[in-house]
Amino acid sequence: MTSIPEALLWCLSAGTAAAVVLAALSIRASGQRKALRGRLTAAEEQNSATLHSNTELSARLRATEAEIRHLAGTRLPDLTLALAHPHVPVRGLLDSRFTGSETDQALNAVLEQVSEAITKERARVDAAAQSTLRGATTTIQALLYRLQTALQEMQHRYDDPNVAQDLLNADFLNEQALRRIQATGVVCGAWPGLTREDSYLAELVVGAASRLRGYERVQVSNQLRDPVAVVARAVEPIAITVTELLANALHHSHRELPVTVTLQQGNRGASVIIDDYGVGMHEDEVKAAMELLASDTDLLLTQLGDPPRSGFAAAGQLVRQYGFGVHIESSPYGGVRAVVYIPGDPLLTLLDESTQPMSVMAPLPHRSGASDRPAVLPTGAAAPVPHTPTPHTPAPAAPEQASGMPAQSDPAAAPADGGLPRRRRRTPVPEQDQEQSLPRTDPVRERSPEEAASRWAALQQGTESGRAAAHTEPPRSPEGNA
Repeated sequence: MTSIPEALLWCLSAGTAAAVVLAALSIRASGQRKALRGRLTAAEEQNSATLHSNTELSARLRATEAEIRHLAGTRLPDLTLALAHPHVPVRGLLDSRFTGSETDQALNAVLEQVSEAITKERARVDAAAQSTLRGATTTIQALLYRLQTALQEMQHRYDDPNVAQDLLNADFLNEQALRRIQATGVVCGAWPGLTREDSYLAELVVGAASRLRGYERVQVSNQLRDPVAVVARAVEPIAITVTELLANALHHSHRELPVTVTLQQGNRGASVIIDDYGVGMHEDEVKAAMELLASDTDLLLTQLGDPPRSGFAAAGQLVRQYGFGVHIESSPYGGVRAVVYIPGDPLLTLLDESTQPMSVMAPLPHRSGASDRPAVLPTGAAAPVPHTPTPHTPAPAAPEQASGMPAQSDPAAAPADGGLPRRRRRTPVPEQDQEQSLPRTDPVRERSPEEAASRWAALQQGTESGRAAAHTEPPRSPEGNA
């Protein structure tokens, strides 16, 4: 048997050991390669995620920039327009993904701050404009009152009918200007400008209608049971309100159609009901009018439109200040019905007709034997009042009897049930005969204020006596509407 040399044995042992070492190194290198591959894969994934995140951030940044441009170019202009016209909508976010996010909250905060700043600035500018108008209207109103006083003094000074008519026309035009200035001043927060004494409600309504062009179309029906009057501090405010409501009714109805006014008395107050037969108002218009009449917020001049309409706005200011109410609705006649409700406490009172008689211009209440006289004349005009015999003054003879001519028989002239005789028709007399029959008179002299006051008191006394006599006869239909 051949023996293996010792050197060869050592070589085989060394080779075996080397092989083991190489195998171990190979296994270790393979593990390192796997670890490197894992780290490389993770790095690639992280890089991909970073790229995706950067892409999302870039897209979000672009969307945010678009939202800011949308805010500046669209939403802020919408907001400024909506503050002036509440029906205009303000557009929302351009990208719905921002809803409820911090970006959305930041943009809404910008809108709120801009809205608050614009509102404060508008209020400041409007307050300055109202202050300027208030000062101007107060000065102009005082001048117009002085002109009105001068015209009334001239009416008492001159007896020429032509001059008197011209003065009445000038007084009426002055009243138109005074009404517009007064309403504008009230809208701007000014005082109505007049303090009157306690006045009958019927007198107040007639006086309010007399301020308007087209007053002859206003028909007043007095349904009051008692001599209801408005307390002094509320007379002019209620007169202004009724005037503006009548002006609205006259303006929006045909010039041949009447405007009916009914005075009603309730358990807790009195009402002035105004009905017209005009074009009416849409629901939106009625809603806007009621907001002006019932709103508790401060009114801006820009809310009155272009051209501005100050009627409802002035009435709303007075309603808030004095405590009466105004309601607007569609009329059963196709037009508009306006109701002015005056609470009895504290705006109404009762007057003694014997000590403070009602004006001859006011319609009589519908009591037993009383007839309605819806006569409305301009301010300062004197209505032709038929002479009524009083217990102290004998009744004048008829013109036919005074001239020696026999009286003509007329069935309408006979008294009804012993009441007052009706008016008698006469045959026309030629002008030459009238001039010859008229007595010569001296030139009319200028009347003193005391004489004018005495004659007016005598006229009022005669009117009251005639009314007292009229209450004793059966009711008759009114002769006509003024």
